[in-house]
Amino acid sequence: MNHVQPGSFLTLHYRLSGPDGADLINTFHDKPATLSLGTGELAPAMEVRLLGLPEGARQSFELAPGEAFGERNADMLQRVNRSLLDELGDPAEQYSVGDVVQFPTPDGQGVYAGVLREIDGDVLLFDFNHPLAGRPVTFEVELIGVL
Repeated sequence: MNHVQPGSFLTLHYRLSGPDGADLINTFHDKPATLSLGTGELAPAMEVRLLGLPEGARQSFELAPGEAFGERNADMLQRVNRSLLDELGDPAEQYSVGDVVQFPTPDGQGVYAGVLREIDGDVLLFDFNHPLAGRPVTFEVELIGVL
């Protein structure tokens, strides 16, 4: 029987839920996920929990606030002028508090998301922290295959 080691290739079902118990990700009712340990596909705190588990294991782990997605960082709250949003997207777009807005990376090769937290005239406050930063999460996993 294979056990999870650094660099293992895994086939697994997993569920990630926030402090309210609502599923954020749940593959148990769909096809399983496949990933390589150590490539950043899972948060390091989750990967550590998998090390040493045997193929076929099913476990649930409680991760402390900030452990899975880091602590909240006040520097990740940024004010953005509406004119920049107009330049990057559709000037007719209507924004509301709670919207998730995509921004291009500086090199233009990717995107990152921010949650709109406040609108003050032509200035919008975005939170670029992970939604679960600073919050506890539950990580449940069933290891189907370990290579």
